[in-house]
Amino acid sequence: MTATKSAVVTGANKGIGREVARRLAADGFKVWLGARDGERGTKAATELRAEGLDVQWLEIDVTKEETVAKAASTIGSVSSHLDVLVNNAGVAINYDRPPSEQAMADIKATYEVNVFGPIRVTQAFLPLLLAAPAARVVMVSSYGGSIGRALDRASPSYSLNMLGYGSSKAALNAIMVCFAKELAPRRILVNAAAPGYTATDLNQHKGHRTVQQAAEIVVRLATLGADGPTGGYFDEKGPVPW
Repeated sequence: MTATKSAVVTGANKGIGREVARRLAADGFKVWLGARDGERGTKAATELRAEGLDVQWLEIDVTKEETVAKAASTIGSVSSHLDVLVNNAGVAINYDRPPSEQAMADIKATYEVNVFGPIRVTQAFLPLLLAAPAARVVMVSSYGGSIGRALDRASPSYSLNMLGYGSSKAALNAIMVCFAKELAPRRILVNAAAPGYTATDLNQHKGHRTVQQAAEIVVRLATLGADGPTGGYFDEKGPVPW
């Protein structure tokens, strides 16, 4: 069993997740780079190891109970605990269609990844998180999950009306609060990060922010000290309106 701090980042073979994995590894963590595709996951992990970082691919599809359970078992076989869990995996399926035209199948598929996935993964890894001295859990949310911003005519979010994606991230924020309340007595801090409109495959690289900028708040929340917040929704500037 290793005493090195360890982290799992889901959906980390590209985009924000990969940059978070890189940053945590650069900070001295052994990082398990979660990805459902073996070829892409292995390639990403190999490239990061070539930078001298301790990164290993971890097979995990957040929509499938069996791979999530196997991933938790894999970590448990080599480590007595898990210090950081970053629930980063997410999808945005036909997110720009009007609510009245969004297909129910697309909404369900979005929720399976963005809502049920983080619950499934957090529950599976919870025994390892509880075994850590002071674990941290980060839910990678979005400005799209802010109802306050969506109703604020002065906010860039006002022009967006993303039924499936937006509501899934609002639900994720509520899920984060539930876990934060339960786990606070166990010294586990749980928070949600809003990385901002970042150029990734999720939005066909239309975002104006880089993955380096987006990863900042995620890594900050993943490495909070004992006096850090829990149950909060943050970007790099501070709290985001619910």
